[in-house]
Amino acid sequence: MAELLTKKEQKQLLKIARDTIVAYVPSGNVPTVETTSKGLNLQSGCFVTIKQKGQLRGCIGNFVSDQPLFKLVQEMAVSAATRDPRFYPMKTFDLDEFELDISVLSPLEKALSVEEIKVGTHGIYIVKGNYRGVLLPQVATDYGWGRDEFLRHTCIKAGLPEDAWKGECEIYIFSALVFGEQQP
Repeated sequence: MAELLTKKEQKQLLKIARDTIVAYVPSGNVPTVETTSKGLNLQSGCFVTIKQKGQLRGCIGNFVSDQPLFKLVQEMAVSAATRDPRFYPMKTFDLDEFELDISVLSPLEKALSVEEIKVGTHGIYIVKGNYRGVLLPQVATDYGWGRDEFLRHTCIKAGLPEDAWKGECEIYIFSALVFGEQQP
């Protein structure tokens, strides 16, 4: 995953996400971006995470894309800022202080056993009927969770009983290249 994007491309994506949020929140307009950068034109899923004062402020993503990565980053940045149902849409005053992380995703792989899940490496996507929940790889390490606790929290996020992962759920794993504005 790390070889997908250079450090320069990672910084460019973070700038694109920030510029998009700063432009969209007051005006409703997404700025036009053009780039020939190879990494920014990959077709890959991604999540954009917004934090304020170290706390989650919005996180939205998509596992697949039929458009270049930089365009999906713009779309997910707008969604994280204004459409995450856990938070009110960002207002102009929210633009004074926020930080971004971007997670560029590997393709989903169906886990044949929960033993395949490597905490700190894999994110989890759980599906049962109409219920779906996803937690990015960094969530487990941020909270110090083991595999079972990571699975429980993913079930809860999906609106399922916390032990539903032991039953007839489909469990998918993925890895992510995670980078943010706070990294050196």
